[in-house]
Amino acid sequence: METHLAILTLALLSDRLVGDPNWLWEKLPHPVVAFGAAISFVERVGNNATQSASIRRRNGLISIVCLLLYSIFLGAVLTRIFTALGVVGLLFEFVVVAILLAQKSLADHVTLVATGLRERGLSGGREAVSLIVGRDPQSLDESGVCRSAIESLAENFSDGVVAPAFWYALFGLPGIFTYKMLNTADSMIGHKNERYLAFGRAAARLDDLANWPAARVAALLIAAAALLVRGRRAAMRALRAAFQDAGLHRSPNAGWPECAMAGSVGLALAGERTYDGVVVREPLLNATGTMEAKPADIDAAIQVFHTSCSVMTGVAAVLFLLL
Repeated sequence: METHLAILTLALLSDRLVGDPNWLWEKLPHPVVAFGAAISFVERVGNNATQSASIRRRNGLISIVCLLLYSIFLGAVLTRIFTALGVVGLLFEFVVVAILLAQKSLADHVTLVATGLRERGLSGGREAVSLIVGRDPQSLDESGVCRSAIESLAENFSDGVVAPAFWYALFGLPGIFTYKMLNTADSMIGHKNERYLAFGRAAARLDDLANWPAARVAALLIAAAALLVRGRRAAMRALRAAFQDAGLHRSPNAGWPECAMAGSVGLALAGERTYDGVVVREPLLNATGTMEAKPADIDAAIQVFHTSCSVMTGVAAVLFLLL
């Protein structure tokens, strides 16, 4: 675990400063793209609309178990290879872990929403936010665009940064590969629609389980960051919102970081939104906060996000020194 923590600390620093090298992915497939190709293959084979729901649920369970076993095997093989290579192998592992984290890319995408609003008005904000959320962008006013971006930032902090770091720290490459495969599967086949409801059920349930610890850790990290950059009251609002309102969210996990972020910047998040023309009404998270969000609130949320990442990096470094 000591080696994992050392590599994780360096990978978090690298991902924060450098992020994903786009020039590399123009020549090679990103690992997550490779995971997606494997998921698409098993879905084509096992998700036959002519079969009963029970058979598709069974096929989905078998498929996700096979994919996870493959991820564990791949991670174990690479670990053995990297160990045999000594220092060079440690460098390779550091690069792999940094690639599978999403600090800079997440912050960059959310920053583009604020930039779009400032430079091109509502249309620019809608265009930018449509790249990171699933709701209908044309149904959003400026406040809705800002709140959607902040919700995405908070949820993806847990899914894209904290969870992969958590599982890598515990289990190394098999842990982070398995988590990324599962999380990618949930995003592709975990939808509650006619096509995926049965086949993707196992992937969605397992993803909820895998994200359970990370979501709660993410809320604590956001509260710690709020204390550092916004003061004690913001930190207390973040904790209070997380512990009181997280259960209101439709997801068993996403409510924790979203509530904490809502409290830290003083906003009310969630509520009514539109997906594919269908209006979905959900309870407000941190309902005592304001509904009127501005680009400056996105800036504040990104500051909290960056500080949360810094706190996590510091924790990883301290644990490495202590263990």
